[in-house]
This record gives sequence, structure tokens and C-alpha cells, in this order.
Amino acid sequence: MRPNATPEGGLGGDEAIRVEETRMWHITLTVAGGAVPSDEIRRALERLAHDHPFLLAGRYAADHAEIRYWEEARDLQDAAALALRLWGEHRRSAGLPPWEIIGLEVVDRGTWQQRAKSPGGGPIVPGGVQPF
Repeated sequence: MRPNATPEGGLGGDEAIRVEETRMWHITLTVAGGAVPSDEIRRALERLAHDHPFLLAGRYAADHAEIRYWEEARDLQDAAALALRLWGEHRRSAGLPPWEIIGLEVVDRGTWQQRAKSPGGGPIVPGGVQPF
């Protein structure tokens, strides 16, 4: 029996088992590197989507790619850490090129939903200030 545990299996006193809540985070990961044939990167991204079923969308060119997906994590730091490992961890299994991560955006579900329904949800005008 664990220290402070009751015979019923619960914890006595002020000690309690804390269940970590997780949230959904929208990830946009941008990678780039030396040029590879477009068909090769397309097939690699399709394999990544199979390996990582939360992949929503992938865009690619011969020398860069962007993937968007949902990640479940306790907080932004955990979501970012998982996102930063994704490309390297799936490089071999998906046949991804040895590109480096050049961009990462992590936003919570509420922010993503607000952007999606905002009339100004399109691209931000350079040098301009506009409301959400």
C-alpha cells in the first residue's frame, strides 16, 4: 500500500491524486531544406499523415513544407515540445527529408476557432493594424 493510502485504495489526508488535464492545440510546423523531388515530399507527407492521424493539412514545395494538425497536451510548452520533435521522430518511418524546422505556431482551440470565424481572419496586412 502507498504511504497515506486507505485500505480502499484512496489517499488519506491532504494528499490526492491529481489528474492532469489536457487541452487541444493547433500546430503549424514549417520546415525547409535542400530541394527534393515534389513527388517524394508528397509521398512522405502522406506517410506522415498515416503515422500521425491528427494531421489536418500539408502544403509542400521542393524545398519547404508546412503541416497543420491538432496536438493534445497539458500546456503550450508541452504542445510546442511535441511539435518540435515530430519531424525528427517521423523522419525515418515516413521518409521525410532532413529539413530543419524554420517556423512553429501553437495556439489553443479557442484562439483557432476565433480566428476561423473572424471576418478579418485572412492574412494580416503588413504595416497595418487591424482588429480581430
